[in-house]
Amino acid sequence: MSAIRATVDCYPWVVVGAESPKDECGLFGVWAPGEDVARLTYFGLFAQQHRGQESAGIAVSDGTNILVYKDLGLVSQVFNEATLTTLHGDLAIGHTRYSTTGSSTWDNAQPVFKTDGTRSIALGHNGNLVNTHELAELAGRRGSATSDTDVVTAMLAEHMADNGLEDAALQLLPTLAGAFSFVFMDERSVYAARDPLGIRPLSIGRLPNGFCFASETCALDIVGATLVRDVEPGELVRIDDRGLHSARFAETPRAALCIFEFVYLARPDSRLRGTSVHEARREMGRLLAQEHPTQADMVIAVPQTAHPAAQGYAEVSGLPYGDGLIKNNYVGRTFIQPSQSLRDRGVKLKLNPLPDSIRAKRLVVVDDSIVRGTTTRQIVQALREAGATEVHLRITSPPIKWPCFYGIDMSTRQELVASDLTVDEIRAFVGADSLGYLSLDGLVEAAGSPKDDFCRACFDGEYAVPIPEQAGKFVLEDQLQLPTP
Repeated sequence: MSAIRATVDCYPWVVVGAESPKDECGLFGVWAPGEDVARLTYFGLFAQQHRGQESAGIAVSDGTNILVYKDLGLVSQVFNEATLTTLHGDLAIGHTRYSTTGSSTWDNAQPVFKTDGTRSIALGHNGNLVNTHELAELAGRRGSATSDTDVVTAMLAEHMADNGLEDAALQLLPTLAGAFSFVFMDERSVYAARDPLGIRPLSIGRLPNGFCFASETCALDIVGATLVRDVEPGELVRIDDRGLHSARFAETPRAALCIFEFVYLARPDSRLRGTSVHEARREMGRLLAQEHPTQADMVIAVPQTAHPAAQGYAEVSGLPYGDGLIKNNYVGRTFIQPSQSLRDRGVKLKLNPLPDSIRAKRLVVVDDSIVRGTTTRQIVQALREAGATEVHLRITSPPIKWPCFYGIDMSTRQELVASDLTVDEIRAFVGADSLGYLSLDGLVEAAGSPKDDFCRACFDGEYAVPIPEQAGKFVLEDQLQLPTP
């Protein structure tokens, strides 16, 4: 553990993030003859918009040709009736992106498409590979590829010409290190694969006349699919006119689902390993109330993720639950930043207090995490200005001390407020009257599986897959600046 930690400390350039952990990517794939698969994919992506807001794309096949449409923006901005009606076929894959390797550019939008003129492949990826540099060297893509997804797609395209896509995948997937859930397709089949530890989620759904894949089960619900099961770690699944076929490309030494999916990433109406995310978050709040009780007048949540946990805290503490902060749901990726004068006047783009609700009250404020602490500090200040007499922060996860290399664009260790400060020092920095974090044991209990069945690296530094020295969001783009030997 100490060796890995020392390595992580060596490169502060690894992932530059904002205050909150950024979501990763959302995947959807479908094979359903006779259905409007482009529209099904659109709604599957729409349900997973929270997992990536930088770009969106859909690839469809009519059995002979693959057509890809993608662009920067939200799903509803990229697609409309006119574009969807041009996407005809019986099978499709889709992707919503938040970049974790490579910049947010059109070239890096997914699905990635490759063809040799005879056979084609389109691929979407959720996760992050830690041996991207090594793979790019092996594939001869150093200096041209700018994402791990591009490298993987190019390698599959090269090998499928001789062996077919399934055999190419079975050869390539064991060489990949890190976290990956893939959906990909050729002209006739849709495939899904998950890394040997199952760090990122991926599920299988059954439609009346076909099957589909999705990163979260809420996407299955929205298209009327019935959950069959999760794609198993180390498994490659194919769906086509031959039905559903499974092949194993790697043994599973242990399960390591990202526990942060329960804390923040997944929608509350999704299920992970059969556990309701909403109920897990509510249990986090119950346990948090037991671990960190306090005297107060009302429990409120920082919208939206923390609502179930705040309800659980109120249930155990006996304190009334109420609304104290209102979130503007339309502030996501905005290209118009407030001027300095507006910032100086405290313009609140995302969250605004309800003074009539919180004035003269001692508040328990429940949130999912503290990353850099700057936004939390602004929230505390805004609540005090609105009349709160005391602000007691309760966080439904342990302190985040280590960056993520498996598909969450989280700040560098130097920017993580908990990496160097004690809990009381963080409390003083954000200006709260008290601060309590849920213990790691409490979080694991709420998530409903044994501790070793989760990746917990951002909390305890125990990385499920070793992190090489050459890793990070811009590892391939950095190579573009180097002379080719």
